[in-house]
Amino acid sequence: MANIEIKDLLDAGVHFGHLTRKWDPNMAPYIYTERNGVHIIDLYKTVAKMEESAKALAKIANSGRKILFVATKKQAKDIVAEKAASVNMPYITERWPGGMLTNFVTIRKAVKKMSIIDRMKQDGSFDALSKREKLQINRQREKLEKNLGSISDMTRLPGALFVVDVKKEHIAIAEAQKLNIPIFAMVDTNSNPRLVDFVIPSNDDASKSIEKILTFLTDSVAEGLANRKASKEKEVASKAKEVPAKEKTATPAK
Repeated sequence: MANIEIKDLLDAGVHFGHLTRKWDPNMAPYIYTERNGVHIIDLYKTVAKMEESAKALAKIANSGRKILFVATKKQAKDIVAEKAASVNMPYITERWPGGMLTNFVTIRKAVKKMSIIDRMKQDGSFDALSKREKLQINRQREKLEKNLGSISDMTRLPGALFVVDVKKEHIAIAEAQKLNIPIFAMVDTNSNPRLVDFVIPSNDDASKSIEKILTFLTDSVAEGLANRKASKEKEVASKAKEVPAKEKTATPAK
């Protein structure tokens, strides 16, 4: 795991909180000071929480579970989509579909519709439809792809949720809480850190801040995945060695 430099976090503006009048008192332990009416986040605590979160996320990735990344705010969408995709993790960057976690079976049915439409196009049954029907199905496919395409590989509930902006993604957080899914989040000074399990006190509005933290955490996820792959390869090699050894010690048939 790479070291986090305080200077890099400062350069990315991770320390800038919200106006003091907009603060959530539960964030008091993570605030260093106030400057020109704006709260300044204690970056030493940010570093400690980033390291703690990175270890936990690497462990989840190593276990084979998926981490669902959620960010629907404009300045975070593209960064989250890129970083999550780089480690083959699902993400939601459009509107959060209500019941995404609590009614996961229904969401999976909607995802399967995309596969059915794709199959229709491959086997030729799509060509037999009228022009109007084709148009309707194509529109439905586009809508499903936009909202759920990024979670098409998520066949079961995720092992964790990562959120940018606790206030904006309150529905996602409420669903994860109901199902006891661990929640990791970038939490700004205007939000309640008690809503999440792994708090990363940070500026959740600036794209540079979001990118800096996401890069560090997804690098840790990549490490966890690499360790899992290495363990599997070692296991396969070990089993391959065992087979010839057993054949040698076997009693020859008379």
